Amino acid sequence: MSHSGTLPATLPQDPMPIFEAWYREAREHKVQPNPDSMVLASATPDGTPAARVVLCKKVIANPGYVVFFTNYDSRKGHELAANPRVAGVLHWDTMSRQVRIEGRVVFCPPEESDAYFSSRAIDSRIGAWASLQSQPLDSRATLLKRVAIEAARHGTAPTRPPHWGGYHFWLEAVELWCEGAFRVHDRARWTRTLQPSGNHAYTPGPWQATRLYP
Repeated sequence: MSHSGTLPATLPQDPMPIFEAWYREAREHKVQPNPDSMVLASATPDGTPAARVVLCKKVIANPGYVVFFTNYDSRKGHELAANPRVAGVLHWDTMSRQVRIEGRVVFCPPEESDAYFSSRAIDSRIGAWASLQSQPLDSRATLLKRVAIEAARHGTAPTRPPHWGGYHFWLEAVELWCEGAFRVHDRARWTRTLQPSGNHAYTPGPWQATRLYP
């Protein structure tokens, strides 16, 4: 499945409707094995970077954030707690599209994390209890033993562990890219400011758009 095309000649004020439409189309058409895949880059306070693939579970066009879930006690969780500035990339090769995003993370409201956790397969919920994510593991047998212990302890209705939940990744920058023939791609970047507004939100300023050389 290939998608040709370009960005609008006059860039829209807000990039999020295009981002959300691309994301929805990728998921609806299952354009690759996991269209939710997003490379998430974080850094320690002294600037040491790290990147890994997480699953982008939602794109919220208004007011402009994406949602992912993970173990808060993992390496990424500790890095996000110390430095909430992050960047991400979603690349849909078969659609010839890419989205780069930058911004800051805050915790999801607990009820949102609870709702998503309860929607997961039971084996995944048990795994969230069993895995001490990013910590040293002496053998796979130890992990499987922990899985069996947690399965027996929680039965068929495991609740969300306190160390597991979601983040809202609020966007300060969005870059949209469409592949073009002979590397004459179409590329544009939008930026805005964010002001903290409570524990789980920001108040965003208006977007500013700029077309870029590819």
